[in-house]
Order: sequence, then C-alpha cells, then structure tokens
Amino acid sequence: MADINFSTSSPDPDSRPGAARSPAPGQTNLRWDIIELLFFAYRDFVGDADTELEAFGFGRAHHRVLHFVHRYPGLKVADLLNVLRITKQSLGRVLKQLLDEDYIVQRTGNNDRRQRLLYATAKGEALVGKLAGLQTDRINHALSGIAPDGVETVRHFLRAMIDHDDPDKVLATILEAGGATAKDKA
Repeated sequence: MADINFSTSSPDPDSRPGAARSPAPGQTNLRWDIIELLFFAYRDFVGDADTELEAFGFGRAHHRVLHFVHRYPGLKVADLLNVLRITKQSLGRVLKQLLDEDYIVQRTGNNDRRQRLLYATAKGEALVGKLAGLQTDRINHALSGIAPDGVETVRHFLRAMIDHDDPDKVLATILEAGGATAKDKA
C-alpha cells in the first residue's frame, strides 16, 4: 500500500498543500482521526507479515486462509468462504497454491464425504507462527503503555468494529458450522 504524500499539490485551487480537506456539508462529525489511524495501523500491522509472505510468493489472502485454517482445524471450505466473505473463485487459486505447496491439507468429512475439511500442515503451522509472532510483537509494543483495563477497552472496541449486528458472528460462524474448536479462544 502506498504512503500518502502530503506535499503534492491539490486540484482544489482553494486548498493549501498538506492541508486536510474540510468535511462536506452535513458531515461535520466524521471521525477522521480514528479513520486515518485505522488505515495506518492496518497498513503497518499487515505490512510486517506482507514482507515475510513475499519470500514465499504469497499475499494477504494466503495469510488469512492460513490463519483461519490453523486456528480452526477441520474448518470446512464452505465455512471459510463465509468467514472471509469471499467467493469460491477468489479462494480457489489461493487454496490450490497452499495445498500444492504443502501448507494445508484437505480431507473429506467423516459423516459427509462431500465436505472438504482443511488442516494446516507442520509447514503451514510454522509459517503461521512466524507471522503471528511478528504481529504479536507489534501488538505488545502498542499495548505496553496501556493499563490492563485499557487493553480490555481496546479489545471491546475492535470486537465492536467486526460486525454491527453481531460482534460474535465471525467466531460463531466458525464454531457452529463445523464444530471446530479454536486452539486458543481469545
């Protein structure tokens, strides 16, 4: 993701270089402060992993698939599609590469042979561990000056951002769909 260059000239002749635009009429309470912090926090949070993934020819989609397959062994392909909110076509190329390169294995369901259940291999678990380590380091650094009750506030805020109607929907989708169990419920 490219950084924003604040020194470029603006097409608006009334604006000053580097000055933030004022909100459109009727939009005076927009949370630009939080919006921009989230953009930059996300950029850097995934950027650590992106750098590592490039060495394998992988991208963010590979990371997300590996993450959820590792966290929820036996996850059904259909449930992974729901959790990631992507199409079969979008998942197909990524999943094929992870299967072909032995980061994930696919097994048929015991009760329903049509089910495709996904599991991380030792190789996949090692990569997930490395990526999670990089991201954990960034999280721990960010939380280092925050009191425990503040950490709970951060967790509450992030959960509230997941889904307006049901913040537990993502976890519930995974756990209810296949009966998979999280390795570490957090």
